[in-house]
Order: sequence, then C-alpha cells, then structure tokens
Amino acid sequence: MKKLYLECSMGAAGDMLTAALLELYPDREGFLKQMNSLGLEGVSVKCVPSQKCGISGSHIDVVAGGEEEVSEDVSPNELHGHRHEHGHEHIKSPSSCHHHVTYETLKDLIGDMPVPEPVKEDALAVYSLIGEAESQVHGVPVEQIHFHEVGSLDAVVDVVGCCLLFHLLAPDSVTASPIHVGSGFVRCAHGILPVPAPATAAILQGIPIYGGNIRGELCTPTGAALLKHFVSHFGAMAPMAVSKIGCGMGAKDFEAANCVRAFLAENEENHDEIAELCCNLDDMTPEAVGCATELLLAAGALDVFSTPIFMKKNRPSTMLTCLCRPDDKEKLIRLMLLHTTTLGVRETGCARTILTSSFRTVETDCGPIRIKTSSGGGITKYKPEYADVRGAAEKSGLPYDEVYKRTVAKAEEIIP
Repeated sequence: MKKLYLECSMGAAGDMLTAALLELYPDREGFLKQMNSLGLEGVSVKCVPSQKCGISGSHIDVVAGGEEEVSEDVSPNELHGHRHEHGHEHIKSPSSCHHHVTYETLKDLIGDMPVPEPVKEDALAVYSLIGEAESQVHGVPVEQIHFHEVGSLDAVVDVVGCCLLFHLLAPDSVTASPIHVGSGFVRCAHGILPVPAPATAAILQGIPIYGGNIRGELCTPTGAALLKHFVSHFGAMAPMAVSKIGCGMGAKDFEAANCVRAFLAENEENHDEIAELCCNLDDMTPEAVGCATELLLAAGALDVFSTPIFMKKNRPSTMLTCLCRPDDKEKLIRLMLLHTTTLGVRETGCARTILTSSFRTVETDCGPIRIKTSSGGGITKYKPEYADVRGAAEKSGLPYDEVYKRTVAKAEEIIP
C-alpha cells in the first residue's frame, strides 16, 4: 500500500506541490520532457535546485513569454499610501498570462494536451473548484467567471503537472497537515485583498487552516484547490515507515523554510489502517440497534458489532462499534449520530495486519463452490462460501460439514 502525506506548514502553491511530488518520482527528465510537450507555445518548464534556510529541495520554474510570475504581497507601508516597487517581482502582461479566460477556454486547452484522460479530468475538477469559489466570492454564475491569475499559463502548467504526478505516483491514500495560510495582504487583479484571499478562503472551507506571524500569502487558490481535490484527510501524520521525502520550494524567502514536504511510504500489502468508532447506548431497543447496524454496513463499514456493557447505576447497555476505512469515517460518524440515540461518537485510529484475500470457484464432486483464499506472511487459509456449501449439501444430500471438508481439500490441491 502506497501512502502520501503532505506537510503544509508553509502553505501550498501549485509549483511547490509539483516540485515536492517530482522529487518522489524516479524519472524526472521524462516528466519534464512530457511537460514541455504539452503544446503551450512559448512556455518552458524546468526543475532547478533550491535551498531555503539550509534545506535543499527543488523549485519548478515555468517561464511563459520570457518571464516568471511571482505574486506580490503588500507591506504595511503600502496600506498607508507608501508603496515601494519591488524590482525582483515580475507581473506578466495579459497576453503572456492569458488573463480573463473562461472555464470553457481552459477546458479546450487542457482537453488537447497529450496526457492521460484521468489527468485531464483531475485538472478540470481543480479548475471547477476555483471557479465555484470565484462565483461564491463575486456573486455571479460560474459561467460568467473569468479566471485571472489562476488562468495564466504557468498556473495551467502547475495544475496539469501536479495532476500528472499524482497519476504517475498512484498513491493509495493522500493525507495532509492543516494548512498555514499566512497573514497580511496580497495584491491581485481585483486590488489589495486580505490573506487568505477570498477565493482561497472559500475553497478551504471545511479544511483545517491557521494563520501566524508570517506576513504573506502562503496558500494560493491553485494550491488550495489541488489539496482539496486530492487529499482525503487533514490532520497529524499517522505512523508510517517513510521510504522517500520530496521537498518543493516556493519562490519567496521567509524567516521559515518556504517549502512543502511530501512523505511517501510503501508498506507491505498486509498492513493498513482503519478507524474504530464507538458509542454507548442505554436507551435503544435491540431492533433499533440492529437497524443502525444494517445501515452502517450498507454505507461501507468493514464490520459493525455490539458489546453488552454496564453504564451508570449498573444500567445494562450496549456499546456499538463500527470499523471502517479512514476515508469513510466522517460519513459513518454522521450515520451513528443520526440513527442512534448517542450524543457523541468516540474515534480511534488503528493499525492492523491482514491477510490479502481473493475469490476463486473450484469444481467439486458436489458442484461449483466459491473459495475465499487469504494469504500473507507465509500463511494461507481457505474458506468455502457458506451459501455455496449449503446449496451443494442440500442438492447432494450430504451433511454440511462433509461438503465443507471436501471443498477445502479440493482447494488445497489446485490453489497454490
């Protein structure tokens, strides 16, 4: 199982995420060659070494029309009418940035790129998140939204490149830390805006964020949309045996290292993580508990079971436990709160060691019977499906146990 954790303690931008993921990918030159073959005239993509606060990493350098765009933070003096020009910051012209492009224009542009279809779908989904946020902020329909900074060619390269790397790395799970958004003000096409910019704040609704003493825009709309699309859970890093670390550097310098770190763990298939959700019930009938159990299983729970317990005043009660995948946790917590009388659900993360299972049908003298084969760590187990064994027993007139034993013996003969 391949797990990816993104550390966003200095926010996130499209180029930072792309650089961090590229450090994990073994064929850097192959990726850059593909990015430079997207058909974007006048655009070149390079990955250059970068160092922040003594930490080495990579920076994605996208040049469109001969210039590289860097967003412009606003100093306190400028807010009081004393603007200072910054010679190192280049804001590209509308012609090179493709300002005021529509979602349909971006759709056509991305649709013509020589990348896999899933990459195109992910890139358009990211831009859809940005468009919905802009629509919410400006109070106009999405169809009327014209992308500004995020519609520039370098942002298109960041989005497509990041989506392509997620596709190439193919992690089974993607989690991230809470996002540091920065503080102060930033200058954009609409004027001077507070940090996080309104569109960024709209995209990050429902995601844990925080500010701090660092003045500047740390999380861009593009970075926010990429994280929202790909990350399934935001929180502290779960225990993981890290095999590789990528460090993607931003263009600006702060007192803290301006980077996104990507941690990759490739665990054996027989190790994974689940969530254990529990609640105590002292005022539900057995029928109602059974109904809640069935609803949780139908919603994707791995297992649901009840345990008799004694609560206050030695009152006989039931503890309902639901085991589920981490991605399904929030959905199942809501169902437990909705369909039981509990006022709270306890949550525990669990690591487990499992056997990898698959199904195969074997022909026996009692007919075809499905076998569940489970193996791992030198252990192999065979378990005939109950319904098949029962049907064969009824049809043949043999006892259930006899059909079961014959099926296991046959499975051991033909299944390696």
